[in-house]
This record gives sequence, structure tokens and C-alpha cells, in this order.
Amino acid sequence: MELLGDIAPDRPLLVLAVKEEAQFLDTDLPVLLTGMGKVNAATALATALARGPHPSEIVNLGTAGALRAGWTGTHVIGTVVQHDFDGRLLATLTGESYGAPLALPADGDVVLATGDTFISDEAARARLAERAPLVDMEGYALAHAAALAGVPLRLVKHVSDEAGDGADRTWRESVAACSRELAAWAAAHVPAYRA
Repeated sequence: MELLGDIAPDRPLLVLAVKEEAQFLDTDLPVLLTGMGKVNAATALATALARGPHPSEIVNLGTAGALRAGWTGTHVIGTVVQHDFDGRLLATLTGESYGAPLALPADGDVVLATGDTFISDEAARARLAERAPLVDMEGYALAHAAALAGVPLRLVKHVSDEAGDGADRTWRESVAACSRELAAWAAAHVPAYRA
């Protein structure tokens, strides 16, 4: 976890997993780098929010794999689900519901599947494509932590690769271009991006 800048109640907080995704941000807004995966994302954001004050909103900028053919570009997420969490089984064991899909108060209508597995094989891609067009490793955890803290969140994902065979290589090759696109999106859509 690395927090660059100071969180203030009148300014958004930009949240990204890794410095490669943040390399072209040109702003004086605070930036939180969480590390990859759900545990890193949730604990980093929860820690930053617990230290206070809360930002006016949280904007997660990051890369995502395309689970369906033809998905490219930048997308605002409307719903996020966990693909590696068996909420139905846990409900039968405990009688309580855990890990339900989270609807985000954003303009997006895209479903994002989040899990700690980097999807780089065709079988996993096909299975997940039935639930969502995009996949990442942090979105659900960030949405859950932000909701618990009562802070509005936008998830914005730029497609870096077609999740499946070779996705790990493709992500490394495309992350710089994705970072440029995410920075451009933030400059156009995040209040106070430029001071």
C-alpha cells in the first residue's frame, strides 16, 4: 500500500492497483496504490479510510480482461460480482447471504467479475463470460470497502487483454497504453483532476 498525497473531504481519491496503471496520471489529487488482489485492495482502502478524513468520492482506475469478443476501450462499471466466492454454498451452510453482487451508483451498466485469479486460460474465460464481459482482481473488494465506509465509488476499467491464453504477456505489453487511456478518462471525468 502506498498513499501519494493527502486525502481531503472536498476532493476525490484515485485508487489503482499498481504503479504501472498510474504512470501517466498528472494530478495533485491523492492516489492510493493498493497492490494486486482482493485482500490487498480491501485492506489498503479500509486502512486509508480509517485514518480519515473520507474523500468526496473514490475513483478506481484499472485494467480489466475482456471475457467476451469485441470488448475494448474504457468502461464505467454498474455491477460487480465475485467469481471466486461461493456465496450460495455459504448461504446453505450458515443461512446468511455473503458476497452478493454489488450495484454501483454510477452511470455504467457493465458487469465486472472480480477474483484473485488472473484469468489466462480459455476454459476459465468461457465460464466467466456467462456472468460478465470484463474481469479484474480488485473491483469487488474496493466496492465493498467503500460501501461499508459510506463513500461513493466509481469503478473505471480499460481493457488490457482478452482474458485467456497469453493474457499475462498481453497485459505487460499493453499496460502503458492503458495507463494513458485511464489518465485521459480521469482528466475528462474526475472533478478537480487538474488544480
